[in-house]
Amino acid sequence: MTTAAPAFLSGLTQLPTLTTLRLRLRWLTPADVPALFTIFSDPAVMRYWSREQFTSLAEATELQTQIETLFRERSLFQWGITHLTDDVVIGTATLYGLHAAHRHAGVGYALGSAHWGQGYASEALATLVRFAFTELNLHRLEADADPRNVASRRCLEKQGFREEGLQRERYFLYNEWQDAQLFGLLRSDYDAQQLR
Repeated sequence: MTTAAPAFLSGLTQLPTLTTLRLRLRWLTPADVPALFTIFSDPAVMRYWSREQFTSLAEATELQTQIETLFRERSLFQWGITHLTDDVVIGTATLYGLHAAHRHAGVGYALGSAHWGQGYASEALATLVRFAFTELNLHRLEADADPRNVASRRCLEKQGFREEGLQRERYFLYNEWQDAQLFGLLRSDYDAQQLR
C-alpha cells in the first residue's frame, strides 16, 4: 500500500508573495484581469506561446478564474509579476503540472513586451526556481520553448536549465507547425550552482 504524497502548500488559501530585488510575485485577483488581457492579447508576447493571443476581456477573466481553480487543486501555481514600486501586473510566472509523488513541475513565464530587455524574466524565473526547490522540495523542473525564441532559451539557460531534446511540430499556431525545445533542471544541478 502506498501513501499519498502531501498536497503542495496545504492550508494556504492563496499563493505566498515572493520578492526579488526589483519585483514582487503575488496572487492574481479579478482586479488584475485588464492587465492580464494587455499581456496575453499582445501578438509579440504570444508569438511563441502554446496558444493564440486573447481577443476579448472574457478570456482574461476566464484565465484568472482558472488560476484560482487550479490553485485549489494544487496543479498550477501562477503568480502575477509586479514592480516593487507599484502593484500593476506586468507578467506572470507559473509552475504547472505539479506532481507531488514524482516531485516535478513545468515552469512558464510571460512578460509584457513593454518590459522586455531589462532582465525581469530572469529575475522572476530565478525566484520561481528557488521557491520550487527550497519551499516545495521539488526534484525536477521542466520547460519548453520555441527554438526561434532566443530570449526565452537564454533565460532558461541562465538559470541552469539544460536542453534535453526537441519535439518537432508540437504546436499548430498562426497557421504553422511550431517545434518545442525541451529543457530540464534537477535539484542537484541547482544546488551545485548555489555553491559556486
